[in-house]
Amino acid sequence: MSAPASNLFARPWWRILRITVLSVGLYALFRVLPTGTNLSHMDFRVEGENVIQMCDPANPQFLPVVNVSSPVNLQLTPLAPLVAGQEVEVKLTLKTHAGKPIAPADLLTVHTELLHLMIIDPQLMDYHHVHPQPQRIPGEWHFRFTPQFGGEYRFFADFTPAATGLGLYANAALDVTGPTPTAETIAAAQRQSWVVNVSGYRFELRPSGGQIRAGREALMRLTITALAGGEVPLHTVMGAYAHVVAFDEARSGFAHLHPQEVDLSVPPDRMQPTLSFQITIPTPGRYVTWAQVNMNETELFAPFWFAVVP
Repeated sequence: MSAPASNLFARPWWRILRITVLSVGLYALFRVLPTGTNLSHMDFRVEGENVIQMCDPANPQFLPVVNVSSPVNLQLTPLAPLVAGQEVEVKLTLKTHAGKPIAPADLLTVHTELLHLMIIDPQLMDYHHVHPQPQRIPGEWHFRFTPQFGGEYRFFADFTPAATGLGLYANAALDVTGPTPTAETIAAAQRQSWVVNVSGYRFELRPSGGQIRAGREALMRLTITALAGGEVPLHTVMGAYAHVVAFDEARSGFAHLHPQEVDLSVPPDRMQPTLSFQITIPTPGRYVTWAQVNMNETELFAPFWFAVVP
């Protein structure tokens, strides 16, 4: 006489079979679930000369991004005509040199964002710092900005691959239709000065020793005061009390600087906040730095033109 079905399912071999089937099913499920980045450090490296090097975030330098090859391909596609004075949405496509899409899981969050995009016009008078947001299609990101002038705008991407943990860069350019500034306006904007007044505040950015020498590490101090007196309502922006981005006159590259005062629990002086930035610029010439701060939840940008001496 055959054994009852209940006795069959109670036998040890049946319990082992059930456990085995369940384990195989769970293994297959976890194999198809996303586990983070699908890229390795080799996806962000290319062989040959004149190739951009990844950067240690603790050692900020000016990088000639335009004239070197990047292991990342950055493409920009405006979703409407680019016209000065009009906000536009732009599709950004980010892929490795082998064509693999770079998705959010492939990047580390640095200063509260996965992807930083610095935008600058031909005269370096119109600066934007935006953060493209990922879309449903892997490797596709979108952002919005409003160009002030006509001409070829350059876009510098700053990001950190999860596979390397080191900063990496790419660049692209787009033409904007519209008027350009007059020669007088350009000359006035590009006049060398370590002091700039913006929206009721005095911004002063001065290097130690009074000047910056090519190839030498320089320490710059940013000091802010209220023109009417009183406290300076300085708040954090992207996980810091200020950001500074430097461009050369030819827009061949940039440097993205963060304050050395990294402990946010110790805010700067409320009456005259001062922050320190470190930079190394390899080549003499004219440069502009844009300081970005958050004044009582309003972002302000202050430009400083200066010369780097041999």
